[in-house]
Amino acid sequence: HNPAGSPWGLEPLLNVGELAAYMGVPVSTVYHWRTRDLGPRAYRFGKHLKFAVSDVRIWVEQQRDTSSPEGR
Repeated sequence: HNPAGSPWGLEPLLNVGELAAYMGVPVSTVYHWRTRDLGPRAYRFGKHLKFAVSDVRIWVEQQRDTSSPEGR
């Protein structure tokens, strides 16, 4: 059993629907981010977009709102 979820030891890739579900946004929002270079880095395999879990983690961390300190 491989804890990474892949028998080849490769990093899991999310498709657009999985990323949208994880972020709690519609799929159309993910595509909108893509057109404006706002979302996480993606890989294109033919007509399929895939997102590496590590890229999503990095991108999420970069979205942290530092303009309004928590707890004030």
